[in-house]
Amino acid sequence: MTAALSRPTGAFRRIGPLPFALLLTAVAVTGCSKNPVTGEREFAPYSTRDEINLGKQHYGPLQQAQGGAFRTDPKLAAYVRRVGRRVARKSDRTKLPYEFVVINNSVPNAWALPGGKIAVNRGLLLEMENEAELAAVLSHEVVHAAARHGGQALTRNLLFGAAQIAIALSGRKSRHINYILGGTGLAFTLINRSYGRGAEREADFFGMKYMHRAGYDTRAAVTLQQKFLALSKGRRQDWLTGLFATHPPSKERVKNNRKALKKYPPGGDFGRKRYDVQLAWLRTRKPAYAAADKAKSAMTLSPASALPLIEKAIARVPQEAQFHGLKGQILARMGRYEAAVAAYDNAIRRDAGFYEHFLGRGLARSALGDGARSASDLKYSYSLLPTSLAGYALGNLQLESGDRSGAKSLFEAAANARDDVGEAARARYAMLDIAENPGRYVSARPVFRFRRLIVQVTNRTGYRLSGIAVSLSGSVGNRPIWNRLTLPSLGARGSFDLDAGVIVGPKEKAKAEARVVRARIPGDIRQVRRYYP
Repeated sequence: MTAALSRPTGAFRRIGPLPFALLLTAVAVTGCSKNPVTGEREFAPYSTRDEINLGKQHYGPLQQAQGGAFRTDPKLAAYVRRVGRRVARKSDRTKLPYEFVVINNSVPNAWALPGGKIAVNRGLLLEMENEAELAAVLSHEVVHAAARHGGQALTRNLLFGAAQIAIALSGRKSRHINYILGGTGLAFTLINRSYGRGAEREADFFGMKYMHRAGYDTRAAVTLQQKFLALSKGRRQDWLTGLFATHPPSKERVKNNRKALKKYPPGGDFGRKRYDVQLAWLRTRKPAYAAADKAKSAMTLSPASALPLIEKAIARVPQEAQFHGLKGQILARMGRYEAAVAAYDNAIRRDAGFYEHFLGRGLARSALGDGARSASDLKYSYSLLPTSLAGYALGNLQLESGDRSGAKSLFEAAANARDDVGEAARARYAMLDIAENPGRYVSARPVFRFRRLIVQVTNRTGYRLSGIAVSLSGSVGNRPIWNRLTLPSLGARGSFDLDAGVIVGPKEKAKAEARVVRARIPGDIRQVRRYYP
């Protein structure tokens, strides 16, 4: 149960620290303020408007990055929204634009963004037993938003010199904002990090306060923590990668919640029957989702063994778009691209708002040579969630069409990914930029050695370069120097001395300038063909 912040803007290589004066300005303008939940004075170099904008900006992309909204059971999603609104109306910041969404993800987790944007995973709903436990989870997240715990994390980063936070506040329109810190950016990073003990203690205590105000039995907050503690001892892997990674349970938290019962006594609504009714559909289909999770784990090493598992899931829940999309991924890994496109078509008919379906179909169409429709799919996927794979694939299509500038921009953004796609994108970007700006990557320094003019050429890149040309100008005595030197090849990080063929007399004054005017990466850069979003 965590909160996330904004992602900074800019493309790789271009981010530098903001002037310290800008950070001081933020401090001077906002200074200290009163925490609306605890009543304590705190340092907060941001405004309520900033909170709301940050949450609004990242709510959709973060949903996309974690599985998308759970649309297969709309009644369940509406039910969770009702429970969330019931506790939010009793919070200390009722005017925040609270939103609640169920994420189509089996990992038990929940998180909150600044400004009241809250999510709970499908997997966590299956672990709870009544509506009051759901209210305990959602009210805990409401406290994180209302008490500005995400903003406190922003403040800590600001104080410790994370200039990208200030960049996030000052520039929100970058097309490639998603790529700083890789993949889904800083927001995705921070919803996967735990709060401090103080923030979690506040969220537990005031969450029980909101539950009590909303008419729920506060004992559910105790039983929920007891359940989490028992599961943590069993060290279930899905919990370790989800809720426990960000919200570690402890005996202390159980004890604290029991103490809080004195201030917020039990006797309210548990809502067990309502919860059973609303969870009935999902509970009976839990084996199908388990089969899909097994298929997803198996497809990397053995797509053929994963296919029967996903077929089983589809047979049980044919309306689940995610299952059809996963089938498309498996078929693409098997090289069956036409069948993959058909599977993605089925997924998109059921959910036309999830980036992965369009990304997968775009990549499969690209493999089939259908460049136009591939580009259309990839662009739409990129608009929903800018991913390195979509950016890299679109960059290749732009390059094939002759749009070198557009391709460079996409490769530059994708280059921030810390995987093989990022590596390939960096190589592609370098290939284009070296051809256009060789002097950025290769240096040429004239020196006079033993009365001869030598040009020291140094390759500052990690690539072998070829076709290097150096323009040389200057004078020796009254004689002008105009020459063009060439070097057929130069290894990565290598240097070579070119003899300019100029001899300097004993009493002659000489001066020279050298400029690299041509260099290129030989051959074609390796492309990534990994048809898995």
